Amino acid sequence: MNTTPTATMPTDAAARPVRLGLRENWLQFSLLVLVNVAVGGLVGLERTTVPLIGTDTFGLTSDLAVFSFIIAFGLTKALTNLAAGTLTARFRRKQLLVAGWLIGIPVPFALAWAPSWGWIVAANVLLGLNQGLTWSMTVNMKIDLVGPTRRGLATGLNEAAGYTAVGVTALLTGYLATSYGLRPAPELIGVVFVAAGLALTLAVRDTAAHVALELAQHTKPLPSGERTGLTATFARTSWHNRSLRGASQAGLVNNLNDGLTWGVFPLLFTDHGLGLAAVGLIKGLYPILWGIGQIPSGLLADRIGRKALIVTGMLVQATGLVLALTLLNHPLLAGILSAIALGLGTAMVYPALIASVSDHAHPAWRANALGTYRFWRDIGYAAGALIAGILADLLGLNATVIAAAALTAASGLLAARWITDTTKH
Repeated sequence: MNTTPTATMPTDAAARPVRLGLRENWLQFSLLVLVNVAVGGLVGLERTTVPLIGTDTFGLTSDLAVFSFIIAFGLTKALTNLAAGTLTARFRRKQLLVAGWLIGIPVPFALAWAPSWGWIVAANVLLGLNQGLTWSMTVNMKIDLVGPTRRGLATGLNEAAGYTAVGVTALLTGYLATSYGLRPAPELIGVVFVAAGLALTLAVRDTAAHVALELAQHTKPLPSGERTGLTATFARTSWHNRSLRGASQAGLVNNLNDGLTWGVFPLLFTDHGLGLAAVGLIKGLYPILWGIGQIPSGLLADRIGRKALIVTGMLVQATGLVLALTLLNHPLLAGILSAIALGLGTAMVYPALIASVSDHAHPAWRANALGTYRFWRDIGYAAGALIAGILADLLGLNATVIAAAALTAASGLLAARWITDTTKH
């Protein structure tokens, strides 16, 4: 017999009982999965071609200048993630999701026909706003729907959809660039993602009723005097709570090495003789494995806990970065093996980190906690690109990859020290 708690809501949910659970909300959950396919596809436009547009089309000679588009993207997305939690107190999640898609409309056109590198950087500011709003809302809405017992699976499915789309789009843009040039054909497939994402979003129902139901059912009351605003939650998530601090630093370093390889790998492997199709394969394989692998890792996180997956995943990523250099005399092999290790390692980490933050956050301030975590995670894109640009200009691309490997391994050890699993695991 189904014992899932229900509640009748006075809004458009009045005609149907509100339930928490994946099975109970499979249609809305599935729509949100499809929305995140479009979200990932839009950012996947840049994985293969944009660093090469900087060097080949606009003649940039400084690696830091080439990576400036990632810095702009990472900073904007991180700040938008942080604001998203506060915005959910003023606007419904669906409204923010629609706003994100409207902001993203100019992006593929700017990438395709930008007359200068500054336009590419500006397009990445818009892309950061788009990704911060759309990805944040799909994560929050899926967690709202499933309730506390399936957070790992929910986040795994969400991230799987997004990052598989990133990888497939990276592969496709590499093929199109080989056949038709770096611009405009590879970038214009983004028009399809924007149109599909916006259309699907309009069909999604808001999840405010599910948040209210979980709050009503929550067995642990909010401690007296505990503040739920952004400032208090930012401090709690960034430092005061050991587990949230451990998740935040691991997320930052995870995306630091992703941002670094986003800029470095196309340049590194083309320098060693690979063509655009091969670079597209490497840049596509990494997020495809990252995406698909999050479904079993999300399930596993619900069964064995979050910490083991986080720590192991960070160390596997560090190994992947080392492989990229040790086998560089065989660049295609080096790229493929590195992409496999990076993809699988990140797949282990991503849903476990989001689920861990959700575990340690009361529903009253969970949106702000997730926003803070995703702020630190995505500031890693900017940090990775900045570090990569400085080190590559001073010491070369190889030294940059070595630094990323060391930082990733150290982050895994910090996660082992700070993060604790909740008792239900």
